[in-house]
Amino acid sequence: MRPAVMNVDAAPSPKSKPQRYMNRELSWLDFNGRVLQEAENMKHPLLERLRFLSISGSNLDEFYMIRLGEIHEHALEGDDERTPDGMAPSELLEKVSATVTAMLERQQSLWVRLRDELAAAGIRVEECDALGAADLAWLETRFTELFPEPKPIAVDNEHDLPFIPNKGFVLGVECQSVGAGAPERMQAILPIPQDLPRFVALPDNGRKTATGHAETRFIRIEDAVSHFADRYFPGFKILSRGVFRLLRDSDLDLEEKAEDALLTIKKRVEDALKRRPEGPYIRLDMEPTVPPSLKDFMLRRLGVAPGHAFVKREFMGIADLSKLIVSDRADLLFPRYEGRFPERVREHQGDCFAAIKAKDMLVHHPYETFDVVLQFLRQAATDPAVDVIKWTLYRTSKTERGVVQALIDAARAKKEVTAFIEIKARFDEELNLRLAEEMQAAGVRVEYGFDELKTHAKLGLIGRWEGGKRVIYCHLGTGNYHPQTAKIYTDLSLFTADESIGRDVAKVFNALYDRRIPAGLTTLANSPHGIRARIMQHIDEEIIHAREGRPAAVWMKMNALVDLAVIDKLYEASNAGVEVKLIVRGMCSLVPGVKGQSENITVKSVIGRFLEHSRIYCFGDGHGLPSDKACVYFSSADMMQRNLDRRVEVMAPILNETVHDQVLEQIMVAMLKDNEQSWMLTPDGRSARISPAPGEEPFNAHHYFMSNPSLSGRGAALKSSAPPELHW
Repeated sequence: MRPAVMNVDAAPSPKSKPQRYMNRELSWLDFNGRVLQEAENMKHPLLERLRFLSISGSNLDEFYMIRLGEIHEHALEGDDERTPDGMAPSELLEKVSATVTAMLERQQSLWVRLRDELAAAGIRVEECDALGAADLAWLETRFTELFPEPKPIAVDNEHDLPFIPNKGFVLGVECQSVGAGAPERMQAILPIPQDLPRFVALPDNGRKTATGHAETRFIRIEDAVSHFADRYFPGFKILSRGVFRLLRDSDLDLEEKAEDALLTIKKRVEDALKRRPEGPYIRLDMEPTVPPSLKDFMLRRLGVAPGHAFVKREFMGIADLSKLIVSDRADLLFPRYEGRFPERVREHQGDCFAAIKAKDMLVHHPYETFDVVLQFLRQAATDPAVDVIKWTLYRTSKTERGVVQALIDAARAKKEVTAFIEIKARFDEELNLRLAEEMQAAGVRVEYGFDELKTHAKLGLIGRWEGGKRVIYCHLGTGNYHPQTAKIYTDLSLFTADESIGRDVAKVFNALYDRRIPAGLTTLANSPHGIRARIMQHIDEEIIHAREGRPAAVWMKMNALVDLAVIDKLYEASNAGVEVKLIVRGMCSLVPGVKGQSENITVKSVIGRFLEHSRIYCFGDGHGLPSDKACVYFSSADMMQRNLDRRVEVMAPILNETVHDQVLEQIMVAMLKDNEQSWMLTPDGRSARISPAPGEEPFNAHHYFMSNPSLSGRGAALKSSAPPELHW
């Protein structure tokens, strides 16, 4: 098969020359650039392109709130400690700032294009000044209902600014007194409450699109506030006005102080959450109409560096564009897709335990529904033979209570139920604290985990009495127990009654209960430390196979690859002649394709309808890949220092022959074969979109799995159409 075509024209500008490591922050920004380019992908429906633009905005906001504050702080302190790729903090800050500035401008340009396309399709974002009298009268009434008591605040050097929340919008004005004895000029701000809708839907105007759909019109809430601003300043004439949007540093500070030594982790998280809303301002966005004097005043009083103030010429808060995705325009969305319920469970009349007892069962989300996980738990909650349930929770839904409710129901049924809930899961801390209290009130034993580690492993254990013996049923997953994200994230769920896995899962839960690092596992590998050691051991074995003339190959699929020890070992494998194929969705510090360093390593990224989230690690074991004799694992852990050293994670080998075939011969082969939603990472740091080579059949892995949601028995068809050597 000929190599696929790579479109480098749209790729970011190349770096000067390949380094041993790529900078992780710049690599992440490059990943967000790939997401942003999907907003330009004409193969996607219009509202899905808008969704990609919104996601890129949300991603960039979080990057600022979590990562940029730390970089900025190191640069201000004059820290001379260089990053692994050789940059000083000040140099990194400069490069990151330049990249972010270009990305923000690109988002604005894309919004203009999409806005025009939306208008042509009958979804319009109107300006107040362009509305007719009837619409303005309606909007005035509606606006008064939404915002009945606005409170403008004069700002000067003698008064403190009011509290402005993270992602908060503020109208700023300069006005002139029209009364005697009053100051000639005044600066003031009007905070816009965050509970107001970002877009106000205007009444139906009776117009239809060419496709027969009713036209949908919106007004931005900040545009309405600005339009009606005159009424908030009696006795003044507004000279200029403009809207600000602010971001705060939102990293949760759990650094332990001497006086905190006796506090529980729960109390420390609760205290840190109270401080989060008051984090320092890290970015200021503004409309072009903001007067320069007010801009300078706000920057000075907020403490935002001028390099982190951005004029948004078209739209602020790109993440909020997702709120324009109207559900009644199915013609502008991806076709509705519902994952299939696993056939194995149907064949056993809905009995999950019987299905698992017959043979290990792999479920590929979202192509197969997350409902099977809920059914597994619900069946356990009502089954009189079940007496023990243990479960980890990292993130779950705010609205769909499936997992939490099943645990509560089981506790009320007098079963021994323990939930290990991670209350340090970023931005889900408050939700997890609330769910923990709710479960405790119902009789669930809740454990909060370690002070210094996060429990990120996705594990469930159910003890069931069968024939006088307790049988352990386990669930091991790569994704969160979150029924909403399970519809858009690709993840793996393994249900098994394998005794060796069951013993190891029980050891992990016992260690978590005792606040110990899990140890003594015989089948699973766990972090801290153990997963990296197992990965390194397998790579070393591939190096030996290569040096002794046997086929040697490593395939890995993950979200991020930034652990330097693993990267160095992969470089060593490449130099020994091991074929290394990597699928890395996001950050990648490894530099591929460099002679004498990584010439046998290729890296691709898959960005499409679903978020690639599963982690799979494959080693040929002297037989090359794919092979039914290969060692295949799946895990909740990426190859990152935090996953390998600072989290409780689990990596599980695939022991069942059928499941082994599903993961290696089907999922991994399909991901490597994809040439419609894939990007190649090039040695100079660019991401180049892949397209089918002349004469090559297009292949979209997501479409393939949507057409074949149940993987059992499908491998032969895919393998027969796959080339003997996979290139991209």
